[in-house]
Amino acid sequence: MSRKKDLYTIPTLSVKELAEKAREYAKSAKAPSTLRAYRSDWLQFENWCRLHRLQSLPASPDSVALYMAYLAADHTVATISRRLCSITAKHRTSGFPNSPASAHHLVVSETLRGIRRVLGTAQKGKNPLLTADIRKIVAKCPKGIRGDRDKLLILIGFAGAFRRSELARMRVQDLTIYKDGVVVDLPRSKTDQQGKGRKVGIPRGKSRTTCPVRTLERWLKVTAIKSGPLLRPVSKTGRVLSRALDPGSIGRLVKAAAARAGLSNVQSISGHSLRAGAVSQAAKTKTCSEAAIMRHTGHKTEAMVRRYIRGARIIADSPARHLGL
Repeated sequence: MSRKKDLYTIPTLSVKELAEKAREYAKSAKAPSTLRAYRSDWLQFENWCRLHRLQSLPASPDSVALYMAYLAADHTVATISRRLCSITAKHRTSGFPNSPASAHHLVVSETLRGIRRVLGTAQKGKNPLLTADIRKIVAKCPKGIRGDRDKLLILIGFAGAFRRSELARMRVQDLTIYKDGVVVDLPRSKTDQQGKGRKVGIPRGKSRTTCPVRTLERWLKVTAIKSGPLLRPVSKTGRVLSRALDPGSIGRLVKAAAARAGLSNVQSISGHSLRAGAVSQAAKTKTCSEAAIMRHTGHKTEAMVRRYIRGARIIADSPARHLGL
């Protein structure tokens, strides 16, 4: 058959069908969590405008500046900047390319600059959970299937320095268990939106009670899970559900586990505390290089990973250690 005839046998999509596919691809350009944040941010801005009898779409730069001043009372600079992005996204998708929340408007850029000078731009991270904290948390996990799930969440989340989204998306078929440990194949993460993937190795621990690999093996044995989500909700009757844990629920489970263990500053502990703590603990040893930490965590820049090292190496490397005080 000639190539010309082949062309007639290829199914073609209508312009309407192609337009729908284009919209689907455009939606996939942003992570679901980002889209949820945009919707939530816009709803809050819309409600604020309604309360003050201001037009929200399209809004004026002056209205946006007033909203920024309102937010500055109890929000961080990072949160305010994200709200501006959300307002911009809504305007652009609604056919208003000249966003009133853009820094091109002098009133917006100057207001943001002033907020930065007054509030500062340093981000306050969540309290890291270190190895000693992890031991206390695991020791206080309840017996039974729910306790097994919580132990696995805490131990594999800490050992792998995983993000909440990575833990929520982790599947049994992404795990390869060896004699010395387990390799987790992450198909996608926050800094890998193109889906190139990376592998994270977790060795077996020295103690049976805190070994993430033994805890993983026990979870798979008692639940008989063969495929699908690794970490799942457990019903009140003790039944393991088929769906994955929601990323938001992971933070609540970590906070609840920390509270059971009697840790202080529980309100400053979240799901991210596992990742931050793993980096901080590794940095304390001074034998684990930043490059090795970055390979493990998937950080793309040294500046980012140094934010998570916190005070561990700052204190260890301080010249004040040599002053004889």
